[in-house]
Amino acid sequence: MNIDPADLPTPPLREDLRLAEAGASLRGDPAWVIQDTVVNRFYRIGWLEFECLLRWGQTPRRICEQIAAQTALEPDVSQVLGFRRFLEQHRLLRPSPGAAPPAGGGGPSWLSWRWWLHHYLFFRIPLLRPQVPLAWLAKRLGWLFHPMTAWLVIVLSLAGIVLVLHQWDTFRHDVVESFSAEGLVSFALALIVAKTLHELGHALVATRLGLRVAHMGVAFVVMWPMLYTDTGESWKLRSAKQRLAIASAGILTELSLAGLSTLGWALCDPGPLRNALLYLATTSWVLSLALNASPFMRFDGYFILSDLLDFPNLHERAGALARATLRRTLLGLAEPWPEHFSPPRRRMLVAFAMVTWLYRLVIFFGIAVAVYLFFFKALGIVLFAVEIGWFIVMPVWRELRHWWVRRREVTHGRRLAIGAVLFAVLLVLAVPWRTQVHARGVARAEQHLRIYAPYPALLQQVRAAGDVKPGDTLAVLEEPDIAARNIGNEENIRGLRERLAGLMADPSGLEQDAATRQRLIAQMEQARAAKSEMSRLVLQAPFAGRWLDVNPEWAAGQWIGTRELIGVLADPSRWQVDAYVRQDEVQRLRVGGRARFYPEGELTPIEGRVIAIGTTRVNQLDHPMLSSRYGGPLATVPQGEQLVPSPSLFQVLVQLDGPAPELRETRGHVQIEGERRSLLAEAARHLAAVAMRESGF
Repeated sequence: MNIDPADLPTPPLREDLRLAEAGASLRGDPAWVIQDTVVNRFYRIGWLEFECLLRWGQTPRRICEQIAAQTALEPDVSQVLGFRRFLEQHRLLRPSPGAAPPAGGGGPSWLSWRWWLHHYLFFRIPLLRPQVPLAWLAKRLGWLFHPMTAWLVIVLSLAGIVLVLHQWDTFRHDVVESFSAEGLVSFALALIVAKTLHELGHALVATRLGLRVAHMGVAFVVMWPMLYTDTGESWKLRSAKQRLAIASAGILTELSLAGLSTLGWALCDPGPLRNALLYLATTSWVLSLALNASPFMRFDGYFILSDLLDFPNLHERAGALARATLRRTLLGLAEPWPEHFSPPRRRMLVAFAMVTWLYRLVIFFGIAVAVYLFFFKALGIVLFAVEIGWFIVMPVWRELRHWWVRRREVTHGRRLAIGAVLFAVLLVLAVPWRTQVHARGVARAEQHLRIYAPYPALLQQVRAAGDVKPGDTLAVLEEPDIAARNIGNEENIRGLRERLAGLMADPSGLEQDAATRQRLIAQMEQARAAKSEMSRLVLQAPFAGRWLDVNPEWAAGQWIGTRELIGVLADPSRWQVDAYVRQDEVQRLRVGGRARFYPEGELTPIEGRVIAIGTTRVNQLDHPMLSSRYGGPLATVPQGEQLVPSPSLFQVLVQLDGPAPELRETRGHVQIEGERRSLLAEAARHLAAVAMRESGF
């Protein structure tokens, strides 16, 4: 005989639980918190749940009847049963002697695969019970919480930002130069300092508000260490502003550290101290604003937003509303709303849940890729699959399973519409329509020559920019030492010839004739070498073209070094593009394929065709304007004076049908027609390549 669960007595509560009144919600509803003293966790409940606890031990039906008769509430039996499931789920009920063992087997919990999975994804290691030192610090650091201190930090931080903006090029250069092995170690140390002060900020504010900080330690999220502070007792506070102060203390501490470090960097001379302040400033600014302030993960930003809205369990409640919206909108189900809100508030919560899902999808996928790259490959693949399965596949699978269970409630017309949409999506993914390969490149003249001085010399004259013919003089230089040596050689040659003439007239000087002739030959060779060097100082055009990029400030008598560009000679009739294509897409290209070059800032493309495809990856980027180090679109890793692309790129040469704008080297975007390929086939090919590479075949 089956007995209705509503007619069975509710199991007793644990005796070590504590119940305390909490602050009312924004709507004025009373609230309480249940404290689990064993793990120091707090669960906020409302009026209905509180009335249930007052009558706990009776049957859910009887509890429901008494609440309806003795209060203004009109509960349903399902609500009482749902509250019971909540208490069971969080182990707040006293276990019965004949209770079934937890899921996963009757052995020790650490033998369960679920235990290992949970502790791989997240676990904590308490390190300190800091209540005594925190109380000591709170008394002596009271001046930190004075309003004048806050205003002083704000003024100093703004001054630091203004000073850095005046030195922005230096600051950016220092940041770029810090990306090295030594710089990464320094960033890690700065991260430890910033996060330690972050957690100390939480703990000090909680202590000043009379709460006990149970412990501080290290939490591991997917094996990534993060400091944490147990401020769970903040739920004892009846004031939402006080809870908000605790939640925001860490971010405010890091922002203060970032602002003061920014000012210190701007005022310090170059050296180790300035580098340390740079690491503290950049680490604190980026992590505080980009990570901790985000409300889409359960970091400080989430708790701050929850306290501002006085909306506990924001993620779970917004997610439940979003799932109900999807079921009602896509499937047309008569899904009841988990909670009743006004339409504008409901739409806001649903939008927040959707953005949270997208944000977490990106973050979790990034974590999975990082785990795959961090561990050795066999374990990395397994852990990658665990990350994707637990964080992405499982939530989607649970929702789809719910849809499948209720599929008979979906109307026939809506089934056809959903099927048509799925078929269209599959068609788009499966049909080989994708042809274009995108690349970045630089358009340049097919014949172009950068003119430099062969060695340091004085400028005598330089030709103005314009058209030139082969053999035209572009610039005339002079090297005084060579000119003086040439004059000396001419005088020596003249003297030696006169001496030879005198020796030939005097029969007694015939013995010196051979030695003099040898000296004359040597002087003539030196003269020819000097003239050859002087001829190199007359720079002529080897082909017809346009003489460009001549510095208008060049003046006669000015010294020019070997690295100073005098000008550029380019043939404007034929133009090519050096394009750089990713390794996984270069195989789709063929010689003769059509291409389009879109110069930066231009909407009209220049047509062209592929004339050569590199067979090996590029070891050095020939065009610095494409490098991210100089504001370009391609990521590069500096190795000495070379710029090495990362990831691997292949060079593709494109012949253009027309010249680049203003007949100058121009950076732009290249679209090249490639082999047709569907998105599904491309994904399958990529997965197969990864599997073969990692398997060692």
